[in-house]
Amino acid sequence: MRLRRRHRRHRSVAVLGAAALCTAATVVAAAAPASAAAGARPTRPDGTVLSAAPLDRALWVPGTAHGYRLTYVSRDGSGAKAVTSGEVLLPAGPAPRGGWPVVSWAHGTSGLADACAPSRVGPAEKARDFSYLAAWMQQGYAIVGTDYAGLGTPGLPAYLNGASEAHNIVDMVTAARAYTGRLPTSLHLAGTYVIIGQSQGGGAAIYTARYATSLGGPGLSYRGAVGTGTPANVEKVLLPLGPKSPPVALTPGITSYIAYIFASLRHVHPELGIDGILTPEGRTYLAMAEQQCVDPFEARLDGVNVGDWFTRPVATLPNFAQTLSDYMAMPTGGFDEPFFMANGLEDTDVPFAIVAPYVAQLEAIGEPVEFHTYPTDHNGTMAASLPDSIPFVRDRMR
Repeated sequence: MRLRRRHRRHRSVAVLGAAALCTAATVVAAAAPASAAAGARPTRPDGTVLSAAPLDRALWVPGTAHGYRLTYVSRDGSGAKAVTSGEVLLPAGPAPRGGWPVVSWAHGTSGLADACAPSRVGPAEKARDFSYLAAWMQQGYAIVGTDYAGLGTPGLPAYLNGASEAHNIVDMVTAARAYTGRLPTSLHLAGTYVIIGQSQGGGAAIYTARYATSLGGPGLSYRGAVGTGTPANVEKVLLPLGPKSPPVALTPGITSYIAYIFASLRHVHPELGIDGILTPEGRTYLAMAEQQCVDPFEARLDGVNVGDWFTRPVATLPNFAQTLSDYMAMPTGGFDEPFFMANGLEDTDVPFAIVAPYVAQLEAIGEPVEFHTYPTDHNGTMAASLPDSIPFVRDRMR
């Protein structure tokens, strides 16, 4: 199955010897087409492993005993096959019978440049994310995590594009299982998995929750999802942008998100003509967005007003509202497994006010959402939610 970019919103283990690792990596590399290394489009099935290597130990979540970096086949923002990268982190000890149950981790905003890929440099919020993921590994889960297509591999990532992210997240599980299946049994992964994400990854996790069963096919058993700081209704917030709108600068964090969105959107949808309504300042900051990771980028955005980036309202671009909705709107129905969402009441990156209507819409039609709020900010919601999300996932994985 391949997701179309336009969705229907109403359905919407034991120590591993060096020889074993080298042998497995050699087999994978030999199986990969030469075109993948050259940057050409892969032609093999989604989830096919193209290369494997040891993951830099500095990028191991605490509790990791074995770590690998993979490249594999998935889909980009245009729905085309694309080389994608990610990581596999295995706990210490032998896997339980059937393999380690899996958490497929969807990371938060790191940037658009290859140098920002978590499997290369770690996550943008390393202390926060490693502490959070270590809590999940302590529960007996292996962790796999996609970088998202175009981040660390050829092309530009389709930031906040749910369809591409859904493929990347599910295909990463398929690829990780295929790779570890060549290793000793004590390192195998089970087919059962949940999806967990924060911020950009929170949106990716909940979007993927709608389509994971069909994307994974009979080889995988999707059990549910957890999304914290989930960006919902962002497409609606972007529609008023234009000259002097907003009239004042937003927070550097929100400004960086907007820049990443428009840099990606103009790449996926050149027909919109976004470049044609950018001021020189707008062109400068979107070019910067394509090259800078989130922390250094935000450091340059204090006092920068996105209202100075456009020569006319973005909503006047042909079919802009519908294209934007198709690109990034969250699905509002058709979920087949329960999912968990959490938001901080003090979150200024993804304010409760824009998430609450989405949750209300889901609840109104009986979708299986469990929603929690916590008296904390965007980053704090991850740790605050663990006493609730860990038992939620435990129940789903039985």
